[in-house]
Amino acid sequence: MDFSYSDEQRMLADTLERLVADQAPTENDALPGEPSTLWGTFAELGLLQLPFAEEHGGLGGDGIDVMIVMQALGRGLVREPYLAGLLLPGTLLARLADAPQRERWLAPLLEGELRLALAWQETAARYDAHAIATCARRQADGWLIEGAKQVVLAAPSATALLVTARVDDGTLGVFLVPADSPGLERRDYPTLDDQIASDVQLKGVTLPHDARLGGDAAEALAEALALGRAALCAEAVGAMESACDQTLAYLKERRQFGTPLASFQVLQHRMVDMHLNLEQARSMAIHAAASLERPIGERDYRVAAAKAYCGDAARFVAEQAIQLHGAMGMTEECRISHYARHLVMFDHHLGDVDHHLEFVSERLTAA
Repeated sequence: MDFSYSDEQRMLADTLERLVADQAPTENDALPGEPSTLWGTFAELGLLQLPFAEEHGGLGGDGIDVMIVMQALGRGLVREPYLAGLLLPGTLLARLADAPQRERWLAPLLEGELRLALAWQETAARYDAHAIATCARRQADGWLIEGAKQVVLAAPSATALLVTARVDDGTLGVFLVPADSPGLERRDYPTLDDQIASDVQLKGVTLPHDARLGGDAAEALAEALALGRAALCAEAVGAMESACDQTLAYLKERRQFGTPLASFQVLQHRMVDMHLNLEQARSMAIHAAASLERPIGERDYRVAAAKAYCGDAARFVAEQAIQLHGAMGMTEECRISHYARHLVMFDHHLGDVDHHLEFVSERLTAA
């Protein structure tokens, strides 16, 4: 199978490399969650429209195109919520929204005029998107939403949240909840890797009838989460590339007993192990990105396997990078510490290694 990029994809990768190098904010710039000029640049270059079908105002990009974007963002440790604020909610809107909902929410999202966030995780559900306690009850004038969501990334900068809830007929529903809705309470906090997440309480939030997205919400949510997991794998590969490059550069520069650390064979072996994990994770990320158009069962199996492997590889690369840098690798001033924290946190977004290994094991047992 040919995994080489097309001419257009090579141009996209080159453009993103220059863009991230020139414009990506550093750790000490604007606080996470605040608007930045980079998001506007994404809109101008068509990166926000790229993953969506032309019929929805997008450019018709596929999983490999998304992988190229996310890998570049991972290399530059870019904190813009491309995944949480665009891909996840945008995929649900594209699948479920009717024409008025798309005009009100999806079109401005793709133009960079607003951001959205997907609120799907709950404390007792772990990573099960369907084991939720948040409920939506029909009323004469619309809907009443009660419940709580945890670790909602991109919520502070979101104009509205897409909230999953169990409808009174037992089906899964997705509701558009404006961020300023009465009864919606948000507690923001920083994550280990300098992102901003929110815990959201929905206390008697009332919504109009048209706040619910139509269609098969369960299938659409599974599609969005599969895309998100494949995108995360690509982002982790980009971050691992930078971690390996920075660690090798440090070993060549740092000297001990009058010789560079890179000359010690045992450290060379550890660098080789880091690169082996990186290249195997790259293969799995490509495998996941190329599987997004497969039938649902095959898609979810392949993406889960990739997410599990990339989670292990990311943690290994992060730990080795810190150890090879020594104590300074733990300091805020050393950039490798930010990559290491991001790689460790990657495993916990959209399902950790144990969750996905359990899913893969169940599929293998049932086969």
